[in-house]
Amino acid sequence: MELTITDGIVRGVRGSDAPMTELAIRARTIANFLPLLCARAGVKVVHNTDQNYTGIRFETKAVGPVVLEMPTGEEPYRLVQEFIDPDKLGRMEVELRRFPQIYKPHGIALITAEFLRASGFLK
Repeated sequence: MELTITDGIVRGVRGSDAPMTELAIRARTIANFLPLLCARAGVKVVHNTDQNYTGIRFETKAVGPVVLEMPTGEEPYRLVQEFIDPDKLGRMEVELRRFPQIYKPHGIALITAEFLRASGFLK
């Protein structure tokens, strides 16, 4: 399933209504290579126009949502933990890890899954 977030409103998107941008296609490709452990965590492709990113969202039970943001330009992939409420420092997210764009989609999927599993985000 895919979600779009615009002006704070979350909507489910299916089939021909889904965005067909380069970032959306890349996110779907990586999501298709994720192991079953990630699929059980409720993986969704998210197109967030409020925060200006397209990514793969993992609904982890341990710490809440974790998002793999698709890179724009020459930037790396970012794995970010999102907070529902700001923490003590006023942050709404914490960057967990960065991955360079040298990896193929299969590699990004496996690196992400292994990082989340080894860090205790996925059980």
